[in-house]
Formats: sequence, structure tokens, C-alpha cells
Amino acid sequence: MAAAQPPRIAAIVLTFNEARHISECLDSLRWADDRVVVDSISTDDTQALASAAGAAMVANPFENYAQQRNFALAHAGAMLPPADWVFFLDADERCSPELASELREVATDPSHDVWAVPRHNYLFGKLTLGAGWYPDFQARFFRVGAADFDPVREVHEVARFKGEMGRLRAPLTHFNYEDVAQFHTKQKRYSEYDAGILFKQGVRPRPWTYFMQPLREFWRRFVTLKGWRDGLHGLHLSALMAWYRFDQTRRLARRWREAN
Repeated sequence: MAAAQPPRIAAIVLTFNEARHISECLDSLRWADDRVVVDSISTDDTQALASAAGAAMVANPFENYAQQRNFALAHAGAMLPPADWVFFLDADERCSPELASELREVATDPSHDVWAVPRHNYLFGKLTLGAGWYPDFQARFFRVGAADFDPVREVHEVARFKGEMGRLRAPLTHFNYEDVAQFHTKQKRYSEYDAGILFKQGVRPRPWTYFMQPLREFWRRFVTLKGWRDGLHGLHLSALMAWYRFDQTRRLARRWREAN
């Protein structure tokens, strides 16, 4: 009797103009049975570099992150041969051999359909272990056909599945924000998006919100989530996140003014 084939794993990377990162990212995924790049019609060399690295290329216009990940899951299930599992990795992330080995191991475990992976986040070039950036578990390993992403959550995607989510031990490496300018660019986008969600929910900012929300965020980041462990770096990050909680309130107030 022939031995059962191990579960087939497809590593999928979502991209848009990721020429700087895509080659090293795909190199860290050589252990996977399939490497697939789902590209949002990049205008740089992302597609050419991905093809040169031996990855399969699929172009799909970007609507939102949840839709793009669900498209990738459906594609993995329709491949020949179809994938049993999908491992999502962002282009600015790397998979270690230890994580690859653990993924192979849990792929044969029937107890979970989704596994979360801890992340080592590098912010401004420094490994950041406090202020909420570690362990920073992310749902990244999905049993095909048993889980997907909530289409309502277009950013900060939420996985949908039955049962409990498993947690892996080996972290992936995330080169999160290279400098403060990149940090500000992304956080402004997140503030606008989150303000939009609160506005749709009918939440109105109160006068004290401008002060209390940033104060709570700083305390949460620096004290509760132990940002102090990273010294001045942790203090800086906690202050930045407090500022963007203020910025979110300011953007929410603007939406209410424009609606009246």
C-alpha cells in the first residue's frame, strides 16, 4: 500500500509594487510545494522578479485586503493539484526554517483549521518586543475550504472558521516600518479608515475624548503592553500611537461636521 501523501502547502504573497522585498521573501518560501504571488497590477518590477524566482503569478485587481485574501484561497483550492493549506506571507516578511518545519508538522494536525503565527517586528530597524508588537499573533495558516476572511473587514482582516485558532511557536520576521516617514504614511491611512468605521457606527467624539483616548493609548502601549522594555524606542512608539489615537478622533469629528 502506497504511503499517504503529506498535505500540500501553497505559500501565497499578496503584492503591489514590492520589487524591493519580493525576491528575498520568495527565497524564504522555497520549502513550500507551491509559491504563488497574487499581484494587484504592480507598476514596478514585482511581477518580473517573482517570475524569475520561480513563483506562479496571478494578477487580480485590488478591492480590499479581505477580498484579495479570499481570492487567493479560492485560487489555491482550484490549482492542479489543489493545495490543502495556504500560508500567507507579506512581501516585507520572511519565513525561517524553524517556522517552515512547524508548519509542515501542524498541517497533519486535524484539531485546527487556522493557525496564528507570532511575529518579530522590526520598526525603524530595531526588533521591538513591547508596546503590542510582540508576540503580535497573525492568522496566516489556513486549511483550504474550511476558513476564509470576513468581507466586511476590509483592513485588519478577520478570519472566519469553526473551532479554535491554533498558535505556533516559531515567529516570522516582519520588517515593518523602515523609518518614521513610512510609519506616518501608514498610520494616517489607518486613522482615516478607523474613523470611517466609527462614523458608520454612529460614534460621536466628546470633548474629553481628545484627551482621554490618547492618554489611555499611551498607557496601554507603554505600561500595559510593556513598551518600557524597549527603552526610548518604546517610549517613542507609544507616543506616536497615542498621537494617532488623537488623529483618529480629529478625523471622526471632521466627518460629523461635514455630515451636518
